[in-house]
Amino acid sequence: MIIHSLLHAIEHTLPIIPFLYLTYLLMEFLERRAGGAMERIVAGAGRFGPLLGALLGVVPQCGFSAVGAGLYAGRVITTGTLLAIFLSTSDEMLPLLISSGAPITLMLKILASKAVIAAIAGFAVDGIARIVRRGKKEEVRIVEMCSAGHCNCGRQGIWLASIVHTLKITASVFAVSLALEIVLELLGENFLAGILTGKPVIGCLFAALVGLLPNCASSVAITQLYLSGVITSGAMLSGLLVGAGIGIIVLLRANRPLKDTLRIIAILFTIGIAAGLLFDLLSIGMIIGI
Repeated sequence: MIIHSLLHAIEHTLPIIPFLYLTYLLMEFLERRAGGAMERIVAGAGRFGPLLGALLGVVPQCGFSAVGAGLYAGRVITTGTLLAIFLSTSDEMLPLLISSGAPITLMLKILASKAVIAAIAGFAVDGIARIVRRGKKEEVRIVEMCSAGHCNCGRQGIWLASIVHTLKITASVFAVSLALEIVLELLGENFLAGILTGKPVIGCLFAALVGLLPNCASSVAITQLYLSGVITSGAMLSGLLVGAGIGIIVLLRANRPLKDTLRIIAILFTIGIAAGLLFDLLSIGMIIGI
């Protein structure tokens, strides 16, 4: 059984390696050409921060959610802007969809859905915050912002950085594929589908819990489960909306007080589940073709 699962996992993983590398090579090129422009744009966006955060968050690049967490820790951006970045960030979903040969229209619809949800949620959170605070603004905390973690991809050459990214995600894809193969071998191919199909609440909760893990393997697992037809588009969105990558780790380390960070994570989790449930219960995913 183990040998059979191992061979299937290798079979599923090997074909995507060249596509992953080319995708990350392009992403590295675009990121380094953009420099710090995206961070400066978001920091100076004011009340339009959630919109810009949502739009820039879908751009595939390394560590933008971490940068957003650092800017929030310094109170340079609002809570709504940070949540918009977190919700919109796609982590490893886009490279995996590209390498799996998913239609471009499907990728655009998923990215657009995430961006729209992120912008709406961000504006709503900021609007509520303004009412609660009655116009009072928090002081900028430059020390916290400067001490926050950042992605160190820029320290490597573009070719090496792309290889490192590819190897990391290939390892994650292989590990997830092997785990799924073993589970399916032990319990049958319809095991996960039987648990999650027709149960939108359980499906969205399951995906959101997986997405909350600050690791690229979470978005890899969610995307693979969606492509395999095990989870619905709503559950997939729940997991990908909640999955903010290393941004949550940076927020936990840099932001104070801790209860503020926990509040943001709770809001992120709630929005992800609510959005996924709406997609499934209202058949939005079916209507727009996701």
